[in-house]
Amino acid sequence: MMMAKKEARRPVKMLGGTSQASAKALEPKRRHRFITFMRILKYGFSSFSRNAWLSVASLAVMLVTLLIICLSLVARDVMMGTVADIRDKIDMSIYVKPETSEKDIAKIKTDLQGLSTVKSVKYISPDEAKEEYARENVHDANTSTVLSKAKNNFQGTFNIKIIDIDDTSELENFVKTNTTVKKAISERYKPSFATDRKAAIDNIAHTVSFAEKVGLIAAVVFVAIAALMIFNTIRMSIHNRREEIYMMRLIGADKGFIRGPFVVEAVVTGVVAALFATGIVYSILFTAVDKLESYGVAVQPTLNFMVTFAWLVLLAMIAVGSLIGVVSSVLATHRYLKSQG
Repeated sequence: MMMAKKEARRPVKMLGGTSQASAKALEPKRRHRFITFMRILKYGFSSFSRNAWLSVASLAVMLVTLLIICLSLVARDVMMGTVADIRDKIDMSIYVKPETSEKDIAKIKTDLQGLSTVKSVKYISPDEAKEEYARENVHDANTSTVLSKAKNNFQGTFNIKIIDIDDTSELENFVKTNTTVKKAISERYKPSFATDRKAAIDNIAHTVSFAEKVGLIAAVVFVAIAALMIFNTIRMSIHNRREEIYMMRLIGADKGFIRGPFVVEAVVTGVVAALFATGIVYSILFTAVDKLESYGVAVQPTLNFMVTFAWLVLLAMIAVGSLIGVVSSVLATHRYLKSQG
């Protein structure tokens, strides 16, 4: 039995010894990979500083590209927020005759509130409309005098907020078919959805959509220009170091090691450009926020988001800049190494 126990223990010792030997065998490989990676980083940073003018040119183009991309996205968000804010503040108005009875007014209001596209309904009586107009023109002596002596000709008004101001079909159908509204509706003033006010809102939305498309096209164009510029910069750097690359290939350096420093150089360009671009975008926003808000531009929600998630914005900019640089450098080095066989 003792012999059997000894025999049973032997495979365990052999297994433990094998795993230890494997771990020891992997250590030189890991160390070699680490040293190779550090050399690639060193050569990449050295190349970035050595080719100063080329690096500055690539950095400038990348900076402009990232600025265009970021500002396009920020402008889109600000414009969409502004339009949404305008849409939320605008209501549809139905004007009724001053002599409309309270019973008819209550029925119209109840029927309007029952429409699926309506969010809220507020009725302003002719007297309330007159008082509000007087408050707005309190500093105009002539207007105040006329209002105090003239007969109240203000119309009763239903101010209606709808879910989607682009869809007024249900409200229009209600005005055309509801017998109480048809009897009470003002002959002097048309409902606001039948006037130029809605057309103005639609024009704003179309303008925002057009600006968004222009911004997207500009961003794509500058991305292509940046990629092409970095591609050519890497090619020029490769041409300047062609003898060094030739010697590296003679001593057995693989394509990954040759390509690595150029990729690092492109990533450094992307990161530095992203840092500058992000700082410029935030500076522009903080400088212009008061001026934009004075014109009714809803910039504060966008600014709040960017301040709260500043780290995410910076990471996104770095990722975009690095991606453009890596793709350009990989294509340039692949083309050169392929041509060399």
